[in-house]
Amino acid sequence: MTPLKAQITRQITATGPLSIAEYMALCLLHPEHGYYITRDPLGAKGDFTTAPEISQMFGELVGLALAQVWMDQGAPTPFALVELGPGRGTLMADLLRATRDVPGFHAAAHLHLIEASPTLRDAQANLLSDVTHHDGPETLPDLPLFAVANEFFDALPIRQFIRDGDQWRERMVGLADGDLAFGLSAPLPLAALDHRLGDTSQGDMVNLCTPAAAVVGTLGARIADRGGAALIIDYGDWRTSGDTFQAVRDHAKADPLGAPGMADLTAHVDFENLARAAAPASHTDATAQGVFLERLGITPRAQALAKRLSGATLNEHVAAHRRLTHPDEMGTLFKVMALYPRGAEPPPGLDPKKADS
Repeated sequence: MTPLKAQITRQITATGPLSIAEYMALCLLHPEHGYYITRDPLGAKGDFTTAPEISQMFGELVGLALAQVWMDQGAPTPFALVELGPGRGTLMADLLRATRDVPGFHAAAHLHLIEASPTLRDAQANLLSDVTHHDGPETLPDLPLFAVANEFFDALPIRQFIRDGDQWRERMVGLADGDLAFGLSAPLPLAALDHRLGDTSQGDMVNLCTPAAAVVGTLGARIADRGGAALIIDYGDWRTSGDTFQAVRDHAKADPLGAPGMADLTAHVDFENLARAAAPASHTDATAQGVFLERLGITPRAQALAKRLSGATLNEHVAAHRRLTHPDEMGTLFKVMALYPRGAEPPPGLDPKKADS
């Protein structure tokens, strides 16, 4: 039993079951035993690998897309260049390298990173210069905001609900025979899920992520007021359903209740909920990552880089391109949605959301 599991067991014994959100928050951010507090989770020695760690092409194309939006909006100076959940800083480093020849972009950019992990903050500070760290978006400067959030929202704590007639039972973490186990609350009405009564049936499960709505609400208000854009890249869909709560440990799926504090916990992102919370900013469709990257020119970029490679390095490069774009890899599961000011052009590679959807 992990130290955190023992502590959670004692807490449930004393005060009762936890919501999935409360359980996730403890597992990921407990000040002594939290997963993100105690380690660097990325790479071969960690538990998972994100797109920026797979290939430089990802960060380069994201950076050029943001720079194009910046130019389309009149190149505001100064502006806040923001990343939410920047990992080791790899994406931002690639973004900055790709945009160094965009006239005025670097001179106008003030770099701000939203990061909870002390370990990853240190890694970011070692890789990047002139970084200001934040715990959340509320303390970002009052400037035009150009932001990217790659695999950030999937790690925010969710609550899970199972439909029971026109009400919902919340999925909880309690105890059974002395071990952690899932259970259900009594049925209750929930106004925040009224819009899901039309597309769900008895027994269907949906997620609700209040922290995500708060974060994207702040971003949307800033962008609507001061200009800018936010690229949100994550796995999920426009409207999610089913049990997507999962754990990953040592690059393999694990029991979410098995080793609290030792595994990454995530859930699929519901992009519709993000879009609803981002008003008054406009938003695009949730476009498949593979389609987005192909529209931005990842294949010609991959071919150009391949000319300088051979042998195992070339094979790894080809595999990286496939992993980022192929429907059987990250190409379809991961989606991209942008927030941008009403009346402005959407970022390249993305389409405005249709009015009837």
